[in-house]
Amino acid sequence: MSDPDTSQPGQAPSDDEELFSRVSLPERNWVIDQLRDETVGGILLLIAALAALLLANGPFGDWYADLAHTYVGPVIEIGPEFLHLDLNMTLAHWASDGLLAIFFFVAGVELRHELELGTLANPARAAVPLAAAIGGMLLPAVIYAGTNAVMVDGDTEGWGIPMATDIAFALAVLAVVGRSLPVALRAFLLTLAVVDDLGAIIVIAVFYSKGFEASAFFISVLLLGLYWLLQRQRFHGAWLYVIVAVLAWAFMYQSGVHATIAGVAIGLLTRVKPDPGEKESPGERAEHAIRPISAGIAVPIFAFFAAGVDLRGSDIAETLSNPVAIGVMAGLVIGKPIGVVGTAWIMAKFTRAQLSDDIRWADILAVGFLAGIGFTVSLLIAELAYDDSPDLLSSAKVAVLLASLVSAILAAIAILRRNRHYREVWQRDQEAYESEEEAGVPSDYGKD
Repeated sequence: MSDPDTSQPGQAPSDDEELFSRVSLPERNWVIDQLRDETVGGILLLIAALAALLLANGPFGDWYADLAHTYVGPVIEIGPEFLHLDLNMTLAHWASDGLLAIFFFVAGVELRHELELGTLANPARAAVPLAAAIGGMLLPAVIYAGTNAVMVDGDTEGWGIPMATDIAFALAVLAVVGRSLPVALRAFLLTLAVVDDLGAIIVIAVFYSKGFEASAFFISVLLLGLYWLLQRQRFHGAWLYVIVAVLAWAFMYQSGVHATIAGVAIGLLTRVKPDPGEKESPGERAEHAIRPISAGIAVPIFAFFAAGVDLRGSDIAETLSNPVAIGVMAGLVIGKPIGVVGTAWIMAKFTRAQLSDDIRWADILAVGFLAGIGFTVSLLIAELAYDDSPDLLSSAKVAVLLASLVSAILAAIAILRRNRHYREVWQRDQEAYESEEEAGVPSDYGKD
């Protein structure tokens, strides 16, 4: 077994560093803290999605459809016209544009943490997971676009659907079959998901936002600038941050750019490194308060409205034989694991880095299968791509659900085959971490 990895974020690793060796104590504590709420949220997400499918295809199907299309929200016309806000949306729309902004705020804070204090803080250490994440986004998109380009009745508009990874769903799988998966692999999965979220938000902003109102966008940017200034000046009034964030979100929505962009932008602008003498950074405080809301309320409600595909009277075989469905399933089930593992292998091949003695490439493949669970963000992009094409939207959603299920099963099989080994590694690592804690190794990022 390799020597323990006790390096801190920002320290350069040696050229012959082992990949996926035991992570440092600070990183281990942060990763476990981040994933705890997501595991519970993943279970709630699955319950919400199952409830949606049962309602949509049972005797309450019409009621479910009416509920999803019920309009609520104000139309604010106070002051000059460029300040007017039309927030009258369906409940399903509120779930995707409103509640998912909370989810993307948490993703933004996670990304900034990774960039400043975590895996992505050091270019050398970040190279493999970053490349793996990019490969895991690009190959599924290429497979989807290629499949739909060559097939009759194909439609390439949804190329972004199979790019995403649903960390909550993936962790729900781990809660059942992979409770002893080494922290190094969990950290790798979290990094993949965080980079995927960034990629997804860029794709949504550039390719799936519809219409553009410059004045509203400019106001939103000004509000984001105010948020940044308040952070820089160390202002401590949470109420003002909430007001500025909500207004930035509202004007981003009004501008035609997808409103979740405001969520990730606010997360990225939130300070994550504590000042000297500060117990927790604003990012930590906000994340501890908001992550349970995101994982336990926002994402499950979105899943409830997004996953309820009405299949009554539909030909399932015909739905799944649609090029859109084939592209989504091939992208997630095949493209994701090959993209993740293949890119990581290429990066390792052309450097002096070697896999840890405790990890095999089959273990990285298991993480690649977990990354093929698209679900939340995949469903969101499907709605944006095919909002005006109900048949294609149904095909895309059914494919996302089925592909996520298949990916989960493949991941479970791959993990169960190595679970005995994982338990041994987990026990050794826990003993080492306990020794480090007794020796006084700092247990929090940015506080040593």
